[in-house]
Amino acid sequence: MTFRYDFAPTPFGDALAVFSEEGIVRFDLSESEDPSVPWLLENVARELRAVPEPDPGAADELADLLDRYFDGAPIRFDEHLSLDWRLVDGFPRRALEAIGTIEWGETLSYGEVAVLAGHPGAARAVGSACRITPFSIIVPVHRVIRSDGSPGHYGAHPERKRFLLDLESGGRSV
Repeated sequence: MTFRYDFAPTPFGDALAVFSEEGIVRFDLSESEDPSVPWLLENVARELRAVPEPDPGAADELADLLDRYFDGAPIRFDEHLSLDWRLVDGFPRRALEAIGTIEWGETLSYGEVAVLAGHPGAARAVGSACRITPFSIIVPVHRVIRSDGSPGHYGAHPERKRFLLDLESGGRSV
């Protein structure tokens, strides 16, 4: 299996996009200022058990979708991109697939997603699935909020989650 990578700009900085023949396999909003740092690519290579090759331009379609999304268009990435789910399976995949059904501008609680994914009471497992998603933004884990209505975290960047929720709500506070 051959894997290719490119970078796509976001308001949070360039994000690493990794592709297989089946589709996008990883979209990573790096914790680093520079997503091309060797440790990030090493982590991806370890996950995939293969070293991705650079492929400038591979993320052009994704970059266009991201531009439209960040301009306020209600983009459903899975309608435009094939997702390669090889990095997640079992309940985390079911949770992420359920999250993918949450519409633009809408939110569900972790508990509500657990019910949709077939495991009522597994709200914490939904949180774990959100944390490990290989598809930041593409699978809208930012639309999953706490049962009290507060946004909760988004990795180490709760301000990113607030930004995405505000973007999708037209600036209305969520």
